[in-house]
Amino acid sequence: MEDGRGGGTVDKNGRAEQYKGRVTVHVIIACIVAATGGSLFGYDVGISGGVASMDDFLQNFFPAVYKHKLRAHENNYCKYNNQGISAFTSTLYISGFIASIVAAPITRRYGRRTSIIIGGINFLVGSALNAAAVDLEMLIIGRVLQGVGIGFGNQAIPLYLSEMAPTHFRGALNMMFQVATTFGIFTANMINYGTQQIQPWGWRLALGLASIPTLLMTVGGIFIPETPNSLVERGSKEQGRKLLEKIRGTDEVDAEFQDMLDAGELANSIKHPYYNILERRYRPELVMAICMPAFQILTGINSILFYAPMLFQSMGFGRQASLYSSALTGVVLALSTFISIATVDRLGRRPLLISGGIQMIICQVIVAIILGVKLGPNQELSKNYSISVVVVLSLFVLAFGWSWGPLGWTVPSEIFPLEIRSAGQSITVAVNLLFTFIIAQAFLSLLCSFKYGIFLFFAGWIAVMTIFVVLFLPETKGIPIEEMSFIWRKHWFWKRILPDDADRLSQDSGTELINLGAHEHGV
Repeated sequence: MEDGRGGGTVDKNGRAEQYKGRVTVHVIIACIVAATGGSLFGYDVGISGGVASMDDFLQNFFPAVYKHKLRAHENNYCKYNNQGISAFTSTLYISGFIASIVAAPITRRYGRRTSIIIGGINFLVGSALNAAAVDLEMLIIGRVLQGVGIGFGNQAIPLYLSEMAPTHFRGALNMMFQVATTFGIFTANMINYGTQQIQPWGWRLALGLASIPTLLMTVGGIFIPETPNSLVERGSKEQGRKLLEKIRGTDEVDAEFQDMLDAGELANSIKHPYYNILERRYRPELVMAICMPAFQILTGINSILFYAPMLFQSMGFGRQASLYSSALTGVVLALSTFISIATVDRLGRRPLLISGGIQMIICQVIVAIILGVKLGPNQELSKNYSISVVVVLSLFVLAFGWSWGPLGWTVPSEIFPLEIRSAGQSITVAVNLLFTFIIAQAFLSLLCSFKYGIFLFFAGWIAVMTIFVVLFLPETKGIPIEEMSFIWRKHWFWKRILPDDADRLSQDSGTELINLGAHEHGV
């Protein structure tokens, strides 16, 4: 079978069957500390909407919204339509988008751990500014710094988890990031529920508590080891070998280490990863780096989690009832991730994505029908229908939690060859944060314009992404991260897109890629 990266032939499974090792305590501890960074992202997603629905917060920063909220005749769907609130929520994500691009060369040159620490420091300072904010400008500056933290953290952490994990447990260990994210959302919902009763400074406590997981990640990042892949890529081969033996719990790491050496040599021959990832031979990875994170956000999940308290209030729930309902969705999301952890390395990525997509479509359509029939501009849902909406949205969140939630991060982080891995992950994070920004900024206006049709809008996108998975995403279960390039050569569509031998040889002429492909990968 052809390598697909630089000529030469390889055995269909490469060295995969020669990999030795197990999940060691070193790997578990390092992955738990690193994955804590996911809780920052999750905490912010959960806390923003809750704080933005608190009266004390609105009176301080958005008095016009507070006045609109008190008007009994205000249209249910337009109660919170304000670009200022949207900017408070979404500023973090546009700064994160920019930071994730900047993070790629830093992660590649100085290691995954360095980017994790940089991210933690920025988020910590941003949290302090938010908690102490006296005006909107100070609040927005804090959000921008938190965005820098999210950009660096989300760029480095999934890479760190994928590279530390043994091949056959990579899916489950990588999902620690999503577990931490969902735990952060759940914690934020609980804090929203408690702090909204602490007047007038409950919102400050809610925003400031983000510093706790940030400290854990930042201090922990100082003590966790770098990944062996990153050490090899940066020339510390002997140190990388010793670390690989330590985290795998065995001296028999020749096959895996040789793959790292091959990948590291190729990576160092490429000086401009952002330019190289545009080449035809990396087209499948580039498409996935763009589509997977975009689709994850277009499920509508972040809108529901960001604005859950406001969304439920718009449907006629009282303030406490709305926070309680959004807390319930946070619990469901946290628990559903464990379904994915238990099944992803047995069933595979594709079955979870497809089944989750189908369930999400059904749930979105049901909610749209209930709201379209039973919720008029000035009406409230009856108790029974309100309960039905919460139950169906919880089922939607459940499906997301075992499918696009964790796998929207896992699949991109495991498919990139080392030479474009940092750039590829940066594109993934940048696209995720860009679409998060767009949806966060536009959601309240879309809700006001589309009304119940907003759920049909997202259902349509989920249908598109489910078809995309069926047609274009190969199964990555059990394939070593440094041998992932083989799967595209076997896929019905991508094998037609990838260049043939002559094209690749011409494309790689005059570089180390030919020698690496023909000599190192010949087995």
